[in-house]
Amino acid sequence: MLKDKIAVVTGATRGCGKAIAEKLGTLGAKLAIVGSSDGIFKTGEELKAKGFDVLAIKADVTNEADVAELFKQTFEAFGNIDILVNNAGIGQFKLAEEHSLVDFQKMFEVNVQGVFLCSTAVVPHMKERKEGTIITISSDVGRRTIANGSVYTATKYAVQGFSGSLAQELREFGVRVGTVNPGAIDTYFADSEQGLDFKEDWLKVDDIAEAVAYMASAPKHMVVDEIMLHPLSQEYPNV
Repeated sequence: MLKDKIAVVTGATRGCGKAIAEKLGTLGAKLAIVGSSDGIFKTGEELKAKGFDVLAIKADVTNEADVAELFKQTFEAFGNIDILVNNAGIGQFKLAEEHSLVDFQKMFEVNVQGVFLCSTAVVPHMKERKEGTIITISSDVGRRTIANGSVYTATKYAVQGFSGSLAQELREFGVRVGTVNPGAIDTYFADSEQGLDFKEDWLKVDDIAEAVAYMASAPKHMVVDEIMLHPLSQEYPNV
């Protein structure tokens, strides 16, 4: 399905990013996985042991020089980039007045600036080739609001706006842009742990990976603009 396609996945050390990379690799993609810690190299070795063609890169997606370098390494290793998955993200959940300016800035840097830097780094290449897919892992709160999540929610509204405009700019060049908007996921997000009892009925990381794979492997003439998914147990407004 994705045989010999080149996929870059950010935030791929563990959780959703690792699952996404493994799923795309299973479908035949060659992988450039990106993480902000040395743990990305361990993940790279684990994926290589499963038979995948993997380049592991340590980079900070909020840093313009790091982003330029990670794509330079990817081009040198694989020659092009077919798929970008913007998965790196962070979240804090508390009352608006309890957030510091540092909290605010850090969430916008990772969740929005990181998406901007990585996406615009591959856009000229994809426009020239007249093909490519950019997928950003957003959130259901990019389409609704929640208490105790004002800053995080604001970053996801920004991601939706950026992705929507980018999609319109790139459609004439054959480049597809979309978002995956999950509800509650059993993962490490927001300094939590995976596999806790109260998360038993939540979405699993493999659910997110399946959504990304569907979007990435859609027929060339088709763009999947958004995928919204929730655990059946989650209460949420009709969005």
